[in-house]
Amino acid sequence: MSSSKNGVHILIFPYPAHGHILALLDLTHQLLLHGFKITILVTPKNVPILDPLISTNPSVQTLVFPFPGHPSLPAGVENVKDVGNSGNAPIIAGLSKLRGPILEWFKAQSNPPVAIVYDFFLGWTLDLAQEVGVPGIVFYGVGALLISILVDVWKNLWAYKGLGFVEFNGLPKSPRFVREYLPSVFLKFKEDDPTWEIVRNGFIANGRSFGSIFNTFEALDSEYLGFLKKEMGHERVYSIGPINLVGGPGRTGKYDDGANEKVFSWLNECPNESVLYVAFGSQKLLTKAQMEALTIGLENSGVRFILVAKQLTAQQEEQGFGSVPKGFEERVSGRGLVIKGWAPQVEILGHRAVGGFLSHCGWNSVLEAIVAGVVILGWPMEADQFINTWLLVDNMKTSVRVCEGSDSVPDPIELGRKINEAMSNDLFKKRAKKMRDEAFEAVKIGGSSKRDLDSLVRELAQLRS
Repeated sequence: MSSSKNGVHILIFPYPAHGHILALLDLTHQLLLHGFKITILVTPKNVPILDPLISTNPSVQTLVFPFPGHPSLPAGVENVKDVGNSGNAPIIAGLSKLRGPILEWFKAQSNPPVAIVYDFFLGWTLDLAQEVGVPGIVFYGVGALLISILVDVWKNLWAYKGLGFVEFNGLPKSPRFVREYLPSVFLKFKEDDPTWEIVRNGFIANGRSFGSIFNTFEALDSEYLGFLKKEMGHERVYSIGPINLVGGPGRTGKYDDGANEKVFSWLNECPNESVLYVAFGSQKLLTKAQMEALTIGLENSGVRFILVAKQLTAQQEEQGFGSVPKGFEERVSGRGLVIKGWAPQVEILGHRAVGGFLSHCGWNSVLEAIVAGVVILGWPMEADQFINTWLLVDNMKTSVRVCEGSDSVPDPIELGRKINEAMSNDLFKKRAKKMRDEAFEAVKIGGSSKRDLDSLVRELAQLRS
């Protein structure tokens, strides 16, 4: 299947946020296995994220440009993890200043890339691709429902601006949302602000790209993939997920140290599907009140659990973020385990003892839960999480919503009851296993995601400089 002898050279341009970059690197790994020559564009502080990929694929070239910065970003920031969700617009605008240097680099190459695959936050890249005369292909590390909603939102921006409640009647199943649960990029958009115009124009440009690649699969997202094919007017909308199932360069970090050994020894002693895993992604911190309600809810639920809590800095504690309350670990000893800091999420979810995942419903976490066949208990807080929760709870009826909102504090008694009910609900467990089976089928030979990945590879392999 190798096409590297033909010199088919692809430029990959990831967006510097943990949730965006991992899936695109998994796709890059697949392209390398199919023999493509790959160059990845990053800024200096994001180079280490490529280590697992490069260690298994030393042929990968890195194209490193200094981050141009942005007036509203602190000096030295190059990744969303350093500033949170509010840093997205300035990071997008900052990266757009690389257009000139990238053009110069293209002109200087004897074997320039014949296509650019770029993250959907970097839609300004399409104009650059057209200027150098190569196809621009968007990578969406998110679900097709979110992108269907964004397509509609940018078209009808002014109509939706004043509404408290938005119903998307042009979309399959007419999803409805309270306005503040719509994607942050829409809520934070500022008219006539040059930074936000770059963001908006980028999202609109994505609809004109040569093709779109989604980290999703037909059984989960078919209606919205179909909607997007109609919107874009062609069939080059590839769903190749869950890409972490297809296999990537390794992204687990170290989990063989003593602390994590203790976690797996503990899980080995637990009955099948009896443990709830609780974690809220790489960026989100809970307030003191939220952490208190969550821990009381877990204690009252009577359910076995693993709670992942971040190590807080003194400054974060002063800002009102919450650590695990004193005495909690002792009170739940034997039934509950607290992991402070990083946790091997994929391995924990995959353990036979884990039956549920209380999650913020970021897309990567949703796919990891689906692959593990565990029931998702949703507490969406920001970005695409409300939309993902709607897809799972209201549309697919495979999950349960236990709370919603970034600042919401659940009633701890009610939370405990919901946890207990969800963890003993055989129908949800059955649906979670069916969804897992459909995900595995999708990536097998003859499956929808395998078929789309093969089509994408064929499409790219035909390109020549």
